[in-house]
Amino acid sequence: MTTAMVLAFGVGVSLGPDPIVPMDIEAQFKAATPEVQSVEYPASGLSDVESPHEPAGQHLLVDIKGIEAAFLDSEARLAEAMVDAVKAGGLSMLSYHCHKLIPAGVSCVGVLLESHISFHTWPDEGVITLDLFTCGPKSLLPVVADVERLFAIGENTKTYWSHELRGFRLNENTTKSTNSYLADTSDLGFWVMSPLDLEVKEQIVSVKSPIQQIDIWDVLEVDDTPGHDDALKHNLQPGDPRWLTSEIVTPDRLLFLDGSIQSISTSEKEYHEALVHPTMFSHENPRRIAIIGGGEGAVLREVLKHNTVESVVMIEVDEMLVDIARKHLEGMNNCTDLIGRADVCFDDELVTVVYEDSHKWFMDRYGSGKEAETKFDVVIMDALDPEDGGTISQDLYSNADFVGALLSSLTDNGILVSNAGVAPTIHDPRADLGVFSNREHFINLFEEAEETAAIMVYEEAHCGFLEPHSFLVVCKDVKCRGRWQRDNAVFDYDVYERTVRTISKERPMIHYDGTTQHSYRAPPKAWETVYCRREPKPFECDYIWLDDAKEVHDYDFDEEKSSFEIEYEKDGETVDSVSARVDIPKGSYVLPNHLASSFIISDGSYDNLEDIKEDFLEGVADAKLIEDLVKFIDENGHRSVSDGIGKTYVEVGVSFLIDESDDEKKTNLGRWMPRRKRPKYSPVYDRHYLSFDLFIVATKDIKKGETLVRPTDLWEDPPEEDEE
Repeated sequence: MTTAMVLAFGVGVSLGPDPIVPMDIEAQFKAATPEVQSVEYPASGLSDVESPHEPAGQHLLVDIKGIEAAFLDSEARLAEAMVDAVKAGGLSMLSYHCHKLIPAGVSCVGVLLESHISFHTWPDEGVITLDLFTCGPKSLLPVVADVERLFAIGENTKTYWSHELRGFRLNENTTKSTNSYLADTSDLGFWVMSPLDLEVKEQIVSVKSPIQQIDIWDVLEVDDTPGHDDALKHNLQPGDPRWLTSEIVTPDRLLFLDGSIQSISTSEKEYHEALVHPTMFSHENPRRIAIIGGGEGAVLREVLKHNTVESVVMIEVDEMLVDIARKHLEGMNNCTDLIGRADVCFDDELVTVVYEDSHKWFMDRYGSGKEAETKFDVVIMDALDPEDGGTISQDLYSNADFVGALLSSLTDNGILVSNAGVAPTIHDPRADLGVFSNREHFINLFEEAEETAAIMVYEEAHCGFLEPHSFLVVCKDVKCRGRWQRDNAVFDYDVYERTVRTISKERPMIHYDGTTQHSYRAPPKAWETVYCRREPKPFECDYIWLDDAKEVHDYDFDEEKSSFEIEYEKDGETVDSVSARVDIPKGSYVLPNHLASSFIISDGSYDNLEDIKEDFLEGVADAKLIEDLVKFIDENGHRSVSDGIGKTYVEVGVSFLIDESDDEKKTNLGRWMPRRKRPKYSPVYDRHYLSFDLFIVATKDIKKGETLVRPTDLWEDPPEEDEE
């Protein structure tokens, strides 16, 4: 700290009984010390102002740079600006004190009926830092513009500000007031209000609709740098210094509903593509679509990229949100590049927008005892996250009757997809106990519904949110699982064949393709971890990995390393069988490497082989090769134990020589995963079904020289009575 700074600080603030600078220095500058300006206002009429009742308030911090030095060094002008700012904010000044500092600068503090305002200036640097604290519910956000107007005197000023809710709101109803969505615990507070270092923080819309609080902000972080589109727009060349600054960066436009973030302009396409396309392409022919929510129009935009679509019903409770989206979120409902679609997605001839509560709309048409003529191939829920709470979330995610109506609205092979909120982590508690209990309850309702055939979950990490986002898929036909698991190339072909062409000749999707879908096929580990914390623990959770305590016995062409030998002749007869060369304890893993080398053929590929054999190769010399292959698959292949997965495993190693028997007493092998019916929802099966489909174990001690024998029906579904 310089001597000048020490002196300035001492002269300016040492009003208490204990000076913080030596007395001789203080005396040296006493003559030069300006009088402290102190003004008091009459208290008449102030008793009528409503007094706050809670130990809580709002704190506004404002930093401005680039201000004229003369203004920042003028006690009178600054005091006048402070008084005017207080008046503009509808606040009540009781008194204020200002200090002119040496060699430059001013510090002021004002005592308000509501609390206080204070600031300090650095004229040489052109900087002022100001803070305003008030008690009571009145928002301080409008004061930001007044402070900037009154204090940002200069040609190239820059303002940074932060707003915080302070203290303790003791009344539960107060926490749900119009100010609570500004708290730093809300998304709006975290993303916009609290940060003091945003280069751009511009309010576009803030309005209370009959349904919810709607806020739209443009924000830009100080250290943001140009992306691809900005570089093209400004023709950035190598070596241009603007590559390393935020000078030409387009701000993010953020949409908040009741303080919860819904969309980010620079990453909303990744989110909405992840929500819509995996389900649309997992349906054979999605023609009739229903959208719940989606007021920005982005879900609708993605749906209209599919050329199979014949009609879309969008049920949005908030008409004001749609009107605002048309004007301020036009990029999210822009269909101008899609050939044959309206410029504004909401206006397309295939679209019907219904402004009604979706819960009521579905219950009135598809609730218990209702028989609606129109059913949907796909229903897409783009509502608030389940963990956000509130009446809307409760009606959508916690109501068994509503879930029943959703399922009734679907065709027999219909699919529902829903936003499922922030993805879980391996550190989460049991799902029904934590903050994500609404999601768990929602899943439970579908598990219990008779019409549900399969449930899958997946997540996408590129939505722009702070954490990966998750999605829930519910199918009425178990074959949905097989379509979900198709190869990358099949999805890529569907994307080519089933999407609307564009005027720009660009692909209609920027993020989704077959490889992206591949990343959705199995949920991340956290889903399995949290699922296995259920009580009682699902039976399959005991088969997540092989037991290290068990022995592994495999076949090797080197006899010294092999646990088995192949018998070609026994008792003078030709046989093909496998016998043990060593004693194999019960529970040991048998031939895992050879079983893992089985090749997998999908139902579609098998059907193609059958068609080629029957329709195209009749009379062709090489036709027998196809016939032999089909025969080999029929004799040595077995279906996946996961219903609807649509895969056959064909053993090509030593394992296909293992003997079979209908007599269980004669067998000594069995599945690693016991014969149980697959649950409708199981992240464990989704992650490990290949192991469950292939690995076998010794069901009893197998002695050296004993032949391996497995049940003939080893891979068949268990009888109903065996499922318990």
